[in-house]
Amino acid sequence: MGPKVLMTAKTLATPGLALLEQAGCAVSFLKEGTEAELAESLRSTPFDAVISRTLALPAIMIETAPALRVISRHGVGYNNVDIESATRRGVPVLIADGANGKSVAELAVGLALSVARKITTQDASIRARQWNRSAYGLQFAGKTAGIVAFGAIGRRVAEILRAMDMRIIAFDPHARDCSTTGVDWTETLDELLQESDLVSLHCPLTPETRNMITGPQLARMKPGAILINTARGGLIDEKALAEAVLSGHLAGAGLDTFADEPLPADHPFLSLPQIVMTPHMGGSTDAALDGVAISAARNVLDVLIDGKVDRRLLVNPAVLEHRTVEAK
Repeated sequence: MGPKVLMTAKTLATPGLALLEQAGCAVSFLKEGTEAELAESLRSTPFDAVISRTLALPAIMIETAPALRVISRHGVGYNNVDIESATRRGVPVLIADGANGKSVAELAVGLALSVARKITTQDASIRARQWNRSAYGLQFAGKTAGIVAFGAIGRRVAEILRAMDMRIIAFDPHARDCSTTGVDWTETLDELLQESDLVSLHCPLTPETRNMITGPQLARMKPGAILINTARGGLIDEKALAEAVLSGHLAGAGLDTFADEPLPADHPFLSLPQIVMTPHMGGSTDAALDGVAISAARNVLDVLIDGKVDRRLLVNPAVLEHRTVEAK
């Protein structure tokens, strides 16, 4: 029997599933999609690989899966995986190869436009049999967009906004190449916040970036600016953001990710129409889901079949010291 692979969701896009099955893998799915079901599946079946979507993979789950040889993220974030536990076990954790980047970038720009032009509130107004043409919006052309983290998604957002005649500035302390044409770089996050009419976050959630946008940072933003987050909810102090919008300091925000998902019923964002929200669906397009599934499947097969990992996609390079896998 071939390697056993668990997908921590109910489905995997057909191209990725086909790759795994063609390689002889037996792929299992969660029927209910709950953490309890995931924990029981890992306890009861010796899976060689896990393709991890949104459910958490804490240390206790990883440690009760003795056959586990690789965790492949169905996406680019990895804060739902206990990296320390995986590393101790010699289990490589790999992310998808930016396959959903274009879709996430498009949503980021869509959220920005929705906030700036009040699209959702105007739509609701028309449905309420009102015809209010007095509520004006904001034009992006001629204004400044600040991109925080200039990876594949951040670069794509910059390309789109630059085509809309926005000036682009960027902040990324980890950027290796700061020579992108048409982009001005800031030395600090504060400098970017002070100059930008639109700020778009594209960072992973790490100890360094958690709560990187709190009250003081929001206060440094331009009056009437817009904040967009399609990265990770933990980047923002949500209470402080709600206060900044309610006070009128910020024109609004567009958010696809939140500290707790789904939002609790008493969350302050729910009463603020200036905050446009989507339910963590940046990568939920046909092309993105196909691409991410293919990348996640290839990461699994690299480890299970070839015993190698793509160093660019490896979250925990310390596993290479265990000699359970080697870099390509």
